[in-house]
Formats: sequence, C-alpha cells, structure tokens
Amino acid sequence: SFSCCFSSQVATVTEYGAFIKIPGCRKQGLVHRTHMSSCRVENPAEIVDVGDKVWVKLIGKELKDDKLKLSLSMKVVNQGTGKDLDPNNISLDQDERKKRTFRDYTSQKITLEAVLNTVCKKCGCKGHFAKECFMQPGGTKYSLIPEEEEEEEVAAAGQEREKKPNVAGDSSKKRKK
Repeated sequence: SFSCCFSSQVATVTEYGAFIKIPGCRKQGLVHRTHMSSCRVENPAEIVDVGDKVWVKLIGKELKDDKLKLSLSMKVVNQGTGKDLDPNNISLDQDERKKRTFRDYTSQKITLEAVLNTVCKKCGCKGHFAKECFMQPGGTKYSLIPEEEEEEEVAAAGQEREKKPNVAGDSSKKRKK
C-alpha cells in the first residue's frame, strides 16, 4: 500500500539519491535527491551515509525490464518518529503537477510572441497594448518647464544668432578697405 512507512538502512549513495534496503527481501528502493528533504539537495552524500538508519515511505512502483523499481521518499516521513507527514499523498500530487507544468512552455511562447507583434492603438508603437501604453493624451504632462519660458529661450537664442553674422560681416568690410 502507498502509506507504507518503514525504517531501514542506506545501502549506497549516488549523485542522484540513495538506495535503501527493503526489510525482509534482497531488493532496494531509491530515494531520489528530490525526495530526501523539503529543501533542495545538490549532493545526497551530505544528507546520508551508507549504513545510516532512515525512515522512508514507498511512493511508487514501476516495472522496468522485468525488474520492479521502488521509489521511496524521506521528506514525507518525520525522520525522528517515523510518522507519515503526508498520509493523503498531497505533496506527492503537487510534485507531479510541478513536473508536468514545467515541461510545457509552448503556450507561454505563443502569448509572448503575440504581445511582441501587437501594435498599440494609442501611440502606434509595437510590443504593447493600448491599456499598457505610457503615452499620455496631450503628451505635455511630462514636461516640467512651462511652455512660455521655452518660447522666450528659443527667441533669445535666435537674436544671438542674428548678431554673430553681423559681426563677421563688419570684419570682412574692414579687410576690403
């Protein structure tokens, strides 16, 4: 049955998990590193050693090449008391769901491309929708300088430009004499 928790010894430790002796037979079950702890496990040897007593729960059976492969989990069993922390296999279902959703990126890609190829009805630019557009109606909301001052500055700059050519003109007249 699935809610079978038992204490056993670690037979071997590999880079992807630990093989646990199954009591009463010569079989071993694998605790994959993703099932050793609720935290991320990079190196299973940091968690267990050969000969360690651990509490495990049988979470899966698979027949592969006429061999029965047993999947075990340590993270759903209290390592101190052996109490099943997940009697209804809820976290197991969540793990399975996570694996499935991560594999399917196709739908995300399509929506992304659709956004990139849209043209905004407000400003005519690509890559966003009108409701996300940052162009404000009127367009002058961002300018901090009042418009009147701007016009005066432009006019003043124009006068200076007019004076300069006159100076240049005077000097050329002097040379001719």
